[in-house]
Amino acid sequence: MTIISAPQQYNTDDLFIDLRAIVEHNLFLKVEGMNFAGSVKLKAAASMIGAAQAQGLLNPWSIVVESSSGNLGVALAMVCANHGYRFICVTDDRCNIQTRRLIEAFGGEVHVVDVPHPQTGLLGARLEHLASICAKNPDAVWLNQYENPANAGAHYAQTGPAIAHTFPHVNIVFVGAGTCGTLMGTARWFKQHRPDVKIVAVDVEGSVSFGGEAGTRRIPGLGMGMTPPALDRSMVDDVVVVPETETLRMCQRLAMRGFLFGGSTGTVVAGAASWLSEHGRPGLTAVTLAPDSGERYLETVYAPLWREEHYGAMARLTGRHILPDKLPAPPASSA
Repeated sequence: MTIISAPQQYNTDDLFIDLRAIVEHNLFLKVEGMNFAGSVKLKAAASMIGAAQAQGLLNPWSIVVESSSGNLGVALAMVCANHGYRFICVTDDRCNIQTRRLIEAFGGEVHVVDVPHPQTGLLGARLEHLASICAKNPDAVWLNQYENPANAGAHYAQTGPAIAHTFPHVNIVFVGAGTCGTLMGTARWFKQHRPDVKIVAVDVEGSVSFGGEAGTRRIPGLGMGMTPPALDRSMVDDVVVVPETETLRMCQRLAMRGFLFGGSTGTVVAGAASWLSEHGRPGLTAVTLAPDSGERYLETVYAPLWREEHYGAMARLTGRHILPDKLPAPPASSA
């Protein structure tokens, strides 16, 4: 029996999906959205709020402010509601309506920025707006997910060990790169405890995180308009960049098997499958992460009209995907 008194006390950390029938590689998907916030960002939110409390930065009249493309905003709104803090989320027009409504349902405020900064894009405009809030209100506390060590610390303490516990002989871990909190925390754990495991970052076209050319990105979650301050390239063995059209196609493939996930999951699974097709070898076991489920993307990623409007025929899933007659036995590396 599990009894909790705060929503952040519950999180499922041992649920994995066998993707071999879908991507034809030894790839397992760690499901991170089975909690009250609905995403992996609950770990970072709870960790950063806890660290701020331990440092004496928060009091009953504090206003927690943060820039988020969506999921962290929901998680922080939930945790702040539980602690009684006021919360303001600064986002941009890529954040979907359902996510905004979830933040507001928890009592948070949503400020939407829709005019990009001329040099740093929408993220830069969000940070400028956030800075103006802090300048006007001495009670405002910016957690700064981009540089806060408690962000990556949550994944060092939880995500890395959970993967290694379930798959003690894992060879490759694929992690999506947004602010790089999840990536850096997970990578640091493996570099210190299992340096034989290869860490592959998955980024999206249009992101400049790993030196790519800036471009339009319509699916929130992964990618940055600037080099992530938390990124340490020495922790990353390789990088794979995924076009958003492949993100959409993989989301549709997963949904056709009954697994409804968000855009970030489509990106990391597509990236992992592409990398394994090029570099994999028989016997390798790989794990990647599903940051959230797909319900918040029904009007975008899973809406045919939205896909056609922004991506045309390139976002259509072609061909049928038939289940094999018999699935292979699970690898010996899984516990």
